[in-house]
Amino acid sequence: MNSAKDILAVSEPLDHLQVNSVTPYHFFSSEEWARFRADTPMTLTAEEVSRLRSLGDPIDIDEVERIYLSLSRLLSAHVESSQLLFEQRNRFLRLSDIVKTPFVIGIAGSVAVGKSTTARVLKELLRRWPSSPKVDLITTDGFLYPNEVLRREGLMQRKGFPESYDTAQILRFLSAIKAGQPDVRAPTYSHLIYDVIPGEYKVVDRPDILIFEGINVLQSRDLPIDGKIVPMVSDFFDFSIYIDAEEERIHNWYVTRFMRLRETAFLDPNSYFHRYASISDTEAVSIAEGLWSNTNLKNLRQNILPTRPRADLILRKGPNHLVEQVALRKL
Repeated sequence: MNSAKDILAVSEPLDHLQVNSVTPYHFFSSEEWARFRADTPMTLTAEEVSRLRSLGDPIDIDEVERIYLSLSRLLSAHVESSQLLFEQRNRFLRLSDIVKTPFVIGIAGSVAVGKSTTARVLKELLRRWPSSPKVDLITTDGFLYPNEVLRREGLMQRKGFPESYDTAQILRFLSAIKAGQPDVRAPTYSHLIYDVIPGEYKVVDRPDILIFEGINVLQSRDLPIDGKIVPMVSDFFDFSIYIDAEEERIHNWYVTRFMRLRETAFLDPNSYFHRYASISDTEAVSIAEGLWSNTNLKNLRQNILPTRPRADLILRKGPNHLVEQVALRKL
């Protein structure tokens, strides 16, 4: 269990963290981290990076070179080590017909912090390794309870909180993935209609790597008093990443994104938020501030941020939405 001192350490200035012997992390500036790229080739073009980034995220090819190529190289080492251990264990147990299960990477962090962009960029980098692994990406949005259920249970204002997800369904999905089952179905979600799409699924068929992205994927849970097995979502992860930033910066990014969505997605008459496209800017800012304060900020403080010390790697973003610090858990 990490102490409160460890949790606070991640938010403190880098020069202090480097001399803090208590922390379970190694800390690097973005410039130091970039050097770990070594000879990892750039396999994305500037145009591809532009297509992969989310609205309001300024990530570009330079940021991929600075941060994500080194991360790709690190993940390659972890995947190779996992495969080696798998082979060694099979020899130890004298097994010959066991298929290696997917290497699962969890990505957590607040809304508007850039999780989706990170997940998409990593997916493309990983699938272009020389070994051409099969890489799938699943987000937890599809595992939200349908709006009908959330309304019935009085949870619409807590959408995104842990209780708004069908955790049992998430655990069944990840259990099937780690059991090596073929054609495992994950429900899909539409940000246009702001709801799970009934009867629509994404099929995951034994990938080499699965990226599982969502705000609460590192969430812990109360342990049973009788010692029964009650898994957590993160129990199925081989590596976990937390996207971090100061609270006020995330707040600003959220409001800015909301205002930009009024000029894009909200203009669609089918959008759940279409009503916000025609109101005044002043009214829109007020609504965005209310959504942030009443829902997203509470979720960040109560549920998301407390999971940060559980991550294997933390990407800390600066005011320009680009990574300025990297924390890597010590082995």
